[in-house]
Amino acid sequence: MTDDTLMWRIAGGSGDGIDSTSQNFARALMRAGLDVFTHRHYPSRIRGGHTYVEVRASDTPVRSRGDGFNFLLALGDSFARNPQDDAYYGNEELKPLTEQLDDLNEGGVIVYDTGQLDEEEIAQTDLDERAEENDWHVYPMDLRNLAREHGRDVMRNTAGVGVTAALVDMDVSYFKDLVREAMSGDVMEANLEILDAAYERAQELDQTHDLTVPSGSHDGEQALMTGSNAIAYGALDAGCRFISGYPMTPWTDVFTIMAQNLPKFGGVSEQVEDEIAAAALAIGASHAGVKAMSGSSGGGFALMSEPLGLAEMTETPVVLVEAMRAGPSTGMPTKSEQADLDFVLYTSQGDSCRVVFAPANVTEAYEQTRAAFRIAYEYQLPAIVLYDQKLGGEMRNVSADFFDREPNPSLGSTLTEEELAEAAHHESGKFRRFRHDGEDGVSPRSIPGQKGGRFLATGNESNEVGHICEDPDNRVAQMDRRMRKLDAIRTDLDEEESSHQTYHGPTGAEYGILTFGSQQDTVFEAVDRLNELGHDVKALGVSDLMPYPEMEVTAFLESVEECLVVEMNASGQFRGLTQRELGRFGPKLSSLLKYDGEPFEPGEIVDGFEASVDGDQPSAGNLKYVPAAGD
Repeated sequence: MTDDTLMWRIAGGSGDGIDSTSQNFARALMRAGLDVFTHRHYPSRIRGGHTYVEVRASDTPVRSRGDGFNFLLALGDSFARNPQDDAYYGNEELKPLTEQLDDLNEGGVIVYDTGQLDEEEIAQTDLDERAEENDWHVYPMDLRNLAREHGRDVMRNTAGVGVTAALVDMDVSYFKDLVREAMSGDVMEANLEILDAAYERAQELDQTHDLTVPSGSHDGEQALMTGSNAIAYGALDAGCRFISGYPMTPWTDVFTIMAQNLPKFGGVSEQVEDEIAAAALAIGASHAGVKAMSGSSGGGFALMSEPLGLAEMTETPVVLVEAMRAGPSTGMPTKSEQADLDFVLYTSQGDSCRVVFAPANVTEAYEQTRAAFRIAYEYQLPAIVLYDQKLGGEMRNVSADFFDREPNPSLGSTLTEEELAEAAHHESGKFRRFRHDGEDGVSPRSIPGQKGGRFLATGNESNEVGHICEDPDNRVAQMDRRMRKLDAIRTDLDEEESSHQTYHGPTGAEYGILTFGSQQDTVFEAVDRLNELGHDVKALGVSDLMPYPEMEVTAFLESVEECLVVEMNASGQFRGLTQRELGRFGPKLSSLLKYDGEPFEPGEIVDGFEASVDGDQPSAGNLKYVPAAGD
């Protein structure tokens, strides 16, 4: 449950420092010994708008955002373009307060900045009535003028943190340490003074609430990071030394982190004119003997379809990242959705020969990015890491020693010049790069410039040395060999000590919940609650999407009477994939779908599951239940 956790939401305008302030707040809570998890919400409009970040903190592991929140720090939107109620987007200045109230839990705390928000306008809202009805504890504070007394207006978010610390009985020294680490000179001194002044002023308030920050401790050093951090660090540790890309939300975070860090490892990053060039450049770098990656989101990845097919045909290893967002077209660029699954599995020309991983959390993002590089370079094909805005932007603490891994610079199935001297060559002297007889589908490659490694690489079907060849027997032999790679990869992954599929709940449970990617840990929290409520439920989170983990999913589905598939899209794409691969289980599968741009909360899954048992539609949120075929 979430009653014993602090769920703090800071809301303001784009430009009010909401993101940086929330990161520091989460980092301070982590240093205080708590487990933390953040959820970020921001507008897609270039002109800005109201934004918020939730920080959930507990003395026990936190895997998901909570159900609603219990502390609101509403700064107001100081960049509001139109503060009139009858404006097209409403009173944008007030939205950081008024648009949060539906999610504020009973007994929650509200602090709002009277220096920014007009109290007469607030009086015209239903805040007082709702506060009395829901037992909310409201503390108006003039944060802007408090900041102005010691520094500048923009520092009112620091004042808000000081007030928060006082109201939840938190040691403000953790924030002070972060200020000293990030700032210097007059700016540092001003922020420290504001923290102290706000903390002292809030302590003078007549506090009527009983919400306090939990206390906890960590066994070792913790790192606070997003899925985007983990993907980038996994790529660096896998030996990636080249990235090319074009900015597009939310993939830009991975691209930026890689660009910032690659020079430290002797690597290169290139921002190019479009996504076609980005993918083609990464393929070229890999062909030349460098571990390379590229990526994009939605429409940008669509432009990569042709280079993706080129990598499959030329058998050039490359890792691509696809960050899902709500579509079609531009859709909602900053909102979460899992609707690019079919697109990523099958885009490009002809039969797909690629690997697709969908990590569920920070640790899986790191491990599966490394796995993507290993598989891509050992089996000579593109590997795709599929994630979404939720995983890319949420922050959580991870034990720092988790990342104590050996780097892997290997280029996989690549021959040395000594090995090339013994390899099969055509009478013309060309290396037989695409031999028909690879047992696992892999015909080892050479790197341009190696003695004895000369061959042709073309997007056309080719013979063993790379010359264009439309002979039917050659076509069948080459296609069969490339497709054998997927069977070999599936065997490889099944034999690994650590599976990419994650189980949770009682082994012999009657009901199952199946999900993929970023919803996994939210589902797992919901499963715990459902079992506490007397239901008999377990869950399986799937990360291997191509080649599909038939053996593991079959065992799971055989062990349950019914299974609810949870995913963030309108068409049940993961359920569709499962039914395509394991059609006989179709009558067991029903769907719980959400596609409003917001990720699931654990309570929504609980509600959806309980409704599905009775064949009803859920009452919570914008959820949709789709029964099994024939029900």
